[in-house]
Parts: sequence; structure tokens; C-alpha cells
Amino acid sequence: FAATLTPWSDGGHWDGLVTIDCDGQHQPQLIPHFITAVGDPADPTADIVSGSRYLKAFPGDSQPPVGRRRINMTITAEINQRFGLTLTDAFCGFKAYSRRALASLTVTETGYAMPLEVWVLAARAGLSIVEMPVPLVYLDLTRSFGGALDDGTARLAHYREVIERATREACSGAGPAGDLGYGVGSLPTKADA
Repeated sequence: FAATLTPWSDGGHWDGLVTIDCDGQHQPQLIPHFITAVGDPADPTADIVSGSRYLKAFPGDSQPPVGRRRINMTITAEINQRFGLTLTDAFCGFKAYSRRALASLTVTETGYAMPLEVWVLAARAGLSIVEMPVPLVYLDLTRSFGGALDDGTARLAHYREVIERATREACSGAGPAGDLGYGVGSLPTKADA
């Protein structure tokens, strides 16, 4: 996703960007709902509309792998506590970004932890965040993260390292206040699909 976000921060003629995972877990027919939730490109209602697989139950939802769900809950809670957010799903790849959001997000993380860097940068920039419920679909319960990240303990440690690195980097450019959110500014709201 980082490679997807980077070229859009150049000030070109576009209104925003929608990202969707390519593994079949997201439903493209929901894209218009995400665009609507962002609102007017000139004055967006939300800077980031993030899908949440845990905000609402849908008929036919899959059961997430226990370890993945536990790690998602842990990291989501840590991000919420540290940055004053109220997310329910820190990892969902189905998102819509306003032009303002993309201009504020200099994402360098290229792996599965990329959304965690987004949340740190979004908190630092004071971006407005809305979650939109999306169905919970796991088509391949045996999907591998690759290498050491297949181990849940190693994956959790990696995610925490990415958050720490992103926080250090964001704070180094934070200016006099050095403020990274921590409960200040607008809190995210929830949006219904």
C-alpha cells in the first residue's frame, strides 16, 4: 500500500484514493459508500474512511483466525490508547483517503504493518477518521505472512517496532509542541454502510 499512496501525494489533479485488498476479502461494490463518506473533495467530511470488519456483524461473516484477531485487538487497543483514536480494526486495507490525507501521509512501511504507520501519521496530522463496517471475509485461513512473521509473537513485536519507529520519526518533525495526538483534536467517528 505504501507504494500506492506515495505517487498520489504529488499535488496532481485527483480528488482522493480508495485502496482495497487484492485477496478477495473486500467487496468492490462498497467503494461508492467509501467515497460518499469522504464527502466533498474540496471540503472532506473525513480525511480517512477505514473499513472495519469488527464494527458490525454481517450475515455470512467468516470467523477470523484466533491469533490474527487477538493481535489485531491488541494492536488496535494500543494505537487507540497512545494516539487518542477509537478504531475497531487497525489493519483493514479497505480505505478511502482524501486529497488532504494523502498530502499528509509520507508512508515508508511497505509490509503488513503499513496501516500502523498510517495511524501514527494521521494522529500527528490531526486527520479526521471515520470507520465504515465491512463484511468479515477470510477466504484462505492458512495464508502465510512469510518468514518470521508467520510466528504470532514475532509479528506482534514487529508491529510494535513499526509503531515505535513511526512515532519517533513523526515526533522528530513535530515542531515545538512535539504533539502526536494523545487524545487531543477530533476523535474518529463511525459510519454505517
